[in-house]
Amino acid sequence: MGYVTQILEVLALLFVLLLGAVVLVAVLFYILDKTQPGDAIRRNYPVIGRFRGLFTKLGEFFRQYFFAMDREEMPFNRAQRDWVSHATKGKGNTIAFGSTRNLGVPGTPIFVPAAFPPLDDQFAVTAPMEIGPTAAIPYKAKSIFNVSGMSYGAISRPAVEALSRGAAKAGIWLNTGEGGVSPFHFKGGCDLVYQIGTAKYGVRDALGKLSDDRLREVSDNPCIKMFELKLAQGAKPGKGGILPGEKVNSEIAEIRGIEIGKDSISPNRHAEINDFGELLDMIVHIREVTGRPVGFKTVVGSSEAWEAMFELIVARGTDCAPDFITIDGGEGGTGAAPMPLMDLVGMPIREALPRMVDLRDRYGLKERIRMIASGKLINPGDVAWALCAGADFVTSARGFMFSLGCIQALKCNRNTCPTGITTHDKHLQRGLVVEDKYVKVASYAQSVIKEVEMIAHSVGVAEPRQMRRRHVRLVQADGTSIPFNKIRPSYNPDAAL
Repeated sequence: MGYVTQILEVLALLFVLLLGAVVLVAVLFYILDKTQPGDAIRRNYPVIGRFRGLFTKLGEFFRQYFFAMDREEMPFNRAQRDWVSHATKGKGNTIAFGSTRNLGVPGTPIFVPAAFPPLDDQFAVTAPMEIGPTAAIPYKAKSIFNVSGMSYGAISRPAVEALSRGAAKAGIWLNTGEGGVSPFHFKGGCDLVYQIGTAKYGVRDALGKLSDDRLREVSDNPCIKMFELKLAQGAKPGKGGILPGEKVNSEIAEIRGIEIGKDSISPNRHAEINDFGELLDMIVHIREVTGRPVGFKTVVGSSEAWEAMFELIVARGTDCAPDFITIDGGEGGTGAAPMPLMDLVGMPIREALPRMVDLRDRYGLKERIRMIASGKLINPGDVAWALCAGADFVTSARGFMFSLGCIQALKCNRNTCPTGITTHDKHLQRGLVVEDKYVKVASYAQSVIKEVEMIAHSVGVAEPRQMRRRHVRLVQADGTSIPFNKIRPSYNPDAAL
């Protein structure tokens, strides 16, 4: 009996020692996770957050036997998100053994390699492009790839600051989104595009109408380079911005001029713009007041509906033209939108962009109006396709959210984002370390640009804006591919060659 007791005592001691070791390891992991800056999930959820990283790594092993999920998730699959994650580290982004992409899916772009591409020293970086030649202060935009509109309110204070500092480091512009400009947009000193939504946040008077005095005050800041009049966005065309009340704190309420804790719902359109004539009048007015280039953002349902605007520009003279048009695809993202609008309304970017480019070019406005593509374009192939289609610039919101650490938790419409990007919960925001994330934002942008330049070099041109529709083929329903310029010939003679 004494022997059994001794064994039990030894086992009890071993259990206590093991339990103590487990507790000690857990405490050490807790401290390490809470103090490391790179992983928001581990920072906000120490110890247990490590299981996400473990399962992600094990997933690569288990998918060999049980799953095939790399390119099956929506709205962005793991392969797309992994590319962004690797790009943020500023290291090589190569893969092994072969592509996991299904090249038989209709619409898949396949770039056409040149038989004799330029030698490695025979290429150039993309030159800056001027926007707004008739504005008092034209904008010479340095980058083909920039940050699309995300409002302070929809995203958090550290997210805005990281984007601002990252954009400055990468030499790209940052669109403020319709929530107005905050002090955190200026932290990096980057170029800013001020978006004016239907509620006119930040540039409205006491009655909610556009204020010339506020416009002048905003435009006096040298960081503000352009103004974008938001007519519609892809996730909710015909519906104004929606910021849930739980995200409207005192700071956001002051910036926007709204009540604390109440839903911020913008009108579904600009009440003073009832037709294309009034749209052009508004663009001219804002440009005259601010001296800055002015354009608009919209979603296309039918390109024929926009012919009247281009006809009016030609009739009035090009001084009335917008300096740029941002085309958002119907698949565009947002923090909160009704499902029917997100799923069913608006033309996808891959159809809308070439249609609007062709309209612009048919009316001889290629050098006057710059075309910006937006809508689910986050990887180099997406950006290269858009440039082939005729875009002058590409902007992305969700790509940059992934660079901040977004894990596609699909909680943007709540105040519970686990990575601190779309929440105003101070505890969750601590997971987003600006000093770490702004570098990743810059690295992502630089990686996209570098690899788009690599695609351009491969197809035989010196820099990305020289790519044309003939440089990409689109897969058809029968599995064969057809040159893009045969499917949709360009109205630009140079692009149709």
